[in-house]
Amino acid sequence: MRIVITEFMDAPAVAALAGAHDTRYLPDLVDRPEALAIESADADALVVRNRTQVRGALLAGARRLRVVGRLGVGLDNIDVAACEARGIAVIPASGANAQAVAEYVIGTALVLLRGAYGSSADVAAGRWPRAALSSGREIAGKTLGVVGFGDIGRRVARLGRALGMRAIAHDVAVSAHSPLWRDEAVEPRDLDALLAAADVVTLHVPLVDATRRLIDARALASMRRGAILVNTARGGVVDEAALAAALASGQLGGAALDVFEQEPLPAGSALAEAPNLLLTPHVAGLTQEANQRVSTMIAERVLAALAGR
Repeated sequence: MRIVITEFMDAPAVAALAGAHDTRYLPDLVDRPEALAIESADADALVVRNRTQVRGALLAGARRLRVVGRLGVGLDNIDVAACEARGIAVIPASGANAQAVAEYVIGTALVLLRGAYGSSADVAAGRWPRAALSSGREIAGKTLGVVGFGDIGRRVARLGRALGMRAIAHDVAVSAHSPLWRDEAVEPRDLDALLAAADVVTLHVPLVDATRRLIDARALASMRRGAILVNTARGGVVDEAALAAALASGQLGGAALDVFEQEPLPAGSALAEAPNLLLTPHVAGLTQEANQRVSTMIAERVLAALAGR
């Protein structure tokens, strides 16, 4: 059987696949659409990250396809319904990068609340902005609002509580009477109540019709003045122009975005001049450890699927 890997994968996992099947590891294939179509045409399995669009003409042309392994958890780049209709197994790396994302969320929240870590050039040049940087905030005692209470959301809540935060969460898929809330020592809230109460809001929802622009101008205006927003979910969940305006007005005290409506972020984005904003290129779930876990998990599950297990 033939496996085609279109984006970066950890070397030992690639070796495991190559030891069992004809494997083409082409981590730049996602950027070569004609070659991608040719390579996919006789693939029994595709292994992708978030940029390869397994849909439309590409999916139709992959006539032998049996398995799609996703090196991550979001599936909005894969036409899951079309795959199911053809009996193609879609396998995400559920849970494998959750710790990396959770640490990113808490780490950026700490940086944004404290506001003291952008002064290296000033201090090295002999300036001493001590007074200007003496009004940072501590994370202990703050309220953490988690929107989407799956594996990643729960891990974020645990890390926040370990640092002395109070955790509240919103998830339309979890009943207010679920024992999960008690087990995780987290209070359920509807979205409006969560936004009004939280000092730090972190997003962990998929991008579907119900969540597109979930955090819009109205939602941002309802947040506590000076609150922090962290988005590691999907870019379309946040109205970027409204976020830039909320930062510029001081309604929000800061934000960290790892995902964007268009990736890479286009020149001229409203976010370019926004203050107190941390931007990273969709790397919250990417660490050495997470890459190894994700790649190993997908290699094992793709091999099992191809073997009919």
